[in-house]
Amino acid sequence: MLPAYRLILYATDLSRNAAHAFRHAAALARRFDAQLCVLHVLPDVEPAVLNYVATVMGEERLADMELDHKAEVLDEIRQRVERFAHEELGDHPEERPRIGEIRVRHGNPVARILSEADELDADLIVLGSHGKGRLHYTFLGSVAEKVLHRAKRPVLVVPLG
Repeated sequence: MLPAYRLILYATDLSRNAAHAFRHAAALARRFDAQLCVLHVLPDVEPAVLNYVATVMGEERLADMELDHKAEVLDEIRQRVERFAHEELGDHPEERPRIGEIRVRHGNPVARILSEADELDADLIVLGSHGKGRLHYTFLGSVAEKVLHRAKRPVLVVPLG
């Protein structure tokens, strides 16, 4: 039996080239009459950087600032993702209802993409991969590559310019 895609998780870093991968996710959603969930993960701040900022600002002031601005930052990112999705579907406004949900999460991008896919029971994960050369992948790896190797569900990696 051929697979049926009912829910597609599209993970984006909101880069300029991310639109290319989004178009593939949207085309698959249209083809399979599927819902599309858009996910953006805000990576964790490196502990060394956080410690430095806390030392300079003071821990209490940093904690107050984080609480005050966390909701604002999440709301701004959510609005950017919504604008991105709606601009990309500008030529096909009938496809906008396919975007069932826009999620903005915080944490390790690979772990969050995989956990969100599991939580949603997504049939497919779609994300872009930036070509940064062999040296980059040898030492750092990429989010797309790590998702591809760790996922227990189908993954479509779209090469980006």
